[in-house]
Amino acid sequence: LVESEVDASAAPTATATARASAAVLTAPLSLEGGLAAELQPANLVQRVLSLFGNVRPGADLSHFQLPATFNLPKSQLQLYGEIVYCDGDDYLSRCGKGKDSLERFTAVVAWSISTTRPPIFGFAPYNPVLGETHHVSRGSLHVLLEQVCHKPPVSALHATDDGGNVELVWSQHPVPKFNGASIEATVHGKRQVRLPKFNETYEMDCPNLLIRLLPGPSVEWSGTVRIVCKDSGLEAELSYHRSNSFMGMGGDGRCVKGKVFHSSSPQDTVFEIDGYWDRTVSLKDVESGEVLVLYDANLSIANLVTPEVKDEEGLSSTESAVVWSEVSEAILAKDWEKASEAKRKVEGTARSLEKERNEKGEVWMPKHFSLSQDKDGNWECWPLEKSVRPAPIVSPSDH
Repeated sequence: LVESEVDASAAPTATATARASAAVLTAPLSLEGGLAAELQPANLVQRVLSLFGNVRPGADLSHFQLPATFNLPKSQLQLYGEIVYCDGDDYLSRCGKGKDSLERFTAVVAWSISTTRPPIFGFAPYNPVLGETHHVSRGSLHVLLEQVCHKPPVSALHATDDGGNVELVWSQHPVPKFNGASIEATVHGKRQVRLPKFNETYEMDCPNLLIRLLPGPSVEWSGTVRIVCKDSGLEAELSYHRSNSFMGMGGDGRCVKGKVFHSSSPQDTVFEIDGYWDRTVSLKDVESGEVLVLYDANLSIANLVTPEVKDEEGLSSTESAVVWSEVSEAILAKDWEKASEAKRKVEGTARSLEKERNEKGEVWMPKHFSLSQDKDGNWECWPLEKSVRPAPIVSPSDH
């Protein structure tokens, strides 16, 4: 959400990369392993602080420009997509298999927790350019993302499965702000999970990303997530707790607590939720006292596998893994001069196209979504196609 640093001596190795001639795909952020295990920057805090020496507290960092040495070798669109198509235990498919609305609702809650991935302090993905897309299939699930707006940066996601069991429609608009000793990114937008066979739609938001710079470096998810299904009258609140640590001691920032209740009587809790999103989260039936494991991070987000290109000819020129391929190649090779040059080229091309459109009086329109903004400044997207077609990039369906 906020671009940060990659140390020159600690870029991910080529072994973590799946390649095609026109695309570069890197390992997803996993509980253990993947990019997080290979990125070990030195003097990170001092170098990150140096970036914000001239930035005023309260500043919006949505378009903060960083050198390539501060990037993960992947786009923000890819990170959004990975939380959908990279899931070791496929919590998403369970959502449409519940025998009743309450069981389906708790499955959606579990899946929502599964989208919480371990962030890495000091690293950031590329800011997607306007019109950039990311298209990946996992088994029968097909996921398509598009950068539908640049100022502000708005990303849209549409996913469907072949059986018509589930559909996702999202819009994402991150707003990272610098607060002096920390950066907090609030992700605006609507996330919808639809279960067509049951005529149920679930709306939810996501936690904020908090990056602490002082007194000690850390990065964690925080805030309250609401999940609402108006069709069944069920609702959930999940609180992602901030750590109250000082210099890395005194609190665990990966705790999540919450409850499931009927919207008509929020004071009457049906289930209590408690645990850690990077370990296990339990579900307690308040009436019977029965406790079950709602979510297991080790099954869901451990040792995730890098997607692969199965159809090179089917790759779009706007595909994230293609747009940023030269930059990612250079980062993986630790060739920082080449990475910086390639990044300037991508961003320069986007600016030139914008200038050309402005001179001609043309208005850019998304290819895969319609886009609107309400009076409060909130963005909403609708897919132009009923379903997402199979993709040229495939994410393995197991570990």
